[in-house]
Amino acid sequence: MKAEYADSTQLDPGRQERSSLRASAALSLKMTERPAGNRVQRLADLAHILVREAETLASDKTFTEESNKLRTMNIAEGIDFYDEVTRFEIGLIKLALERVGRNQAAAARLLHIKPTTLNFKIKLYGIEY
Repeated sequence: MKAEYADSTQLDPGRQERSSLRASAALSLKMTERPAGNRVQRLADLAHILVREAETLASDKTFTEESNKLRTMNIAEGIDFYDEVTRFEIGLIKLALERVGRNQAAAARLLHIKPTTLNFKIKLYGIEY
């Protein structure tokens, strides 16, 4: 039987190629016939990645805008250190709150401060969110 197969492949060398092409086509067909759940999960994962990327771009834009404000200060006139620190803290707190969906406890974790400290600063600076 093996001899017959060997003889038939020697007579038709393209037979092995066609056979392997059929096998790879069947494999790719199986790959595209994945259960719908896997495709839905993959789509959900991609959507989550896209949302995170959009959030990152938004925070990068905010950081760039804040950096540009620093560059436009007239240092020759002097800088009110405490006003700048306050402005910086307010910007960070707002950014953290936006990032975590306005959850104070999660924002405090993100900022590495205690929730009570964050709550105090929100009230002190009159931050509305």
